[in-house]
Amino acid sequence: MLANYLIGLREGLEAALVVGILVAYVRKIERKDVLVRLWIGVGLAVLVALGLGAVLTFGTYGLSFEAQEAIGGSLSIVATGFVTWMVFWMLRTSQNLKGTLQSDVDKALVGAGWGLVLVAFLAVGREGIETALFIWAAVQATGETTYPLAGAALGILTAVVLGYLIYRGLVRINLSKFFAWSGGFLILVAAGVLSYGVHDLQEAGILPGLNSLAFDVSAIVPPDSWYGTLLKGTINFSPATTWLEMTVWLLYFIPTMALFLRAVRRGSARRTKTAAVSPAPAAARTAHS
Repeated sequence: MLANYLIGLREGLEAALVVGILVAYVRKIERKDVLVRLWIGVGLAVLVALGLGAVLTFGTYGLSFEAQEAIGGSLSIVATGFVTWMVFWMLRTSQNLKGTLQSDVDKALVGAGWGLVLVAFLAVGREGIETALFIWAAVQATGETTYPLAGAALGILTAVVLGYLIYRGLVRINLSKFFAWSGGFLILVAAGVLSYGVHDLQEAGILPGLNSLAFDVSAIVPPDSWYGTLLKGTINFSPATTWLEMTVWLLYFIPTMALFLRAVRRGSARRTKTAAVSPAPAAARTAHS
């Protein structure tokens, strides 16, 4: 539930920030007449995300066990790719997200302004699709439905409230730190989802090594114990892990986390350098005056 809460919070906050920036900019340039089009785009994005979730949930009914495992494993791998891309994309663009969105709005408002529907749809829809895929993968991995969905819903609700408070200027959050810490945790969660996807493909007979275990600590961490359930629900830890699962987990987690930490350090160093240099012109003007 904690992992799904974080996913809902992070993705929801990204979407809320995007909507807040779009609404504020449209109001700033005195084009309130196109706000309805913006909300149409947001509504369509939400419907697509909900529709994808419904298709993923009910679309595999009636299929054989092997087919269900094959689809589940493949989509878990796709979800891992989406989330990994999202983590690095937000880390890279968070500093200039406002400028990018405002530029998109300026282009969309040429003519009748119906392009704003597409801008809002794409900006929010990306978050919605990623959330639907990842939450579905988490539900498949844990075998639970209520807790993952409840966690995601609470995360999204929290994000909506925070987004509104940020939009109204009542709350300030260090978004760089938020996306850095949550991004690191999501990479850990994504590694578990990827490993579970490989296990599904092994059960479907697509990948070999289902009975070749790297370790089995089920006696120490029973799957039905509270701590076994907690580990499964947060990082998708499996007490009985095959060699292929463990290999894929390590090959994904180690280099991805290393690249992520390097990107975080570079971004922090860049912000520190900018903060140190920016007061210089003002000091120079004061000296010359």
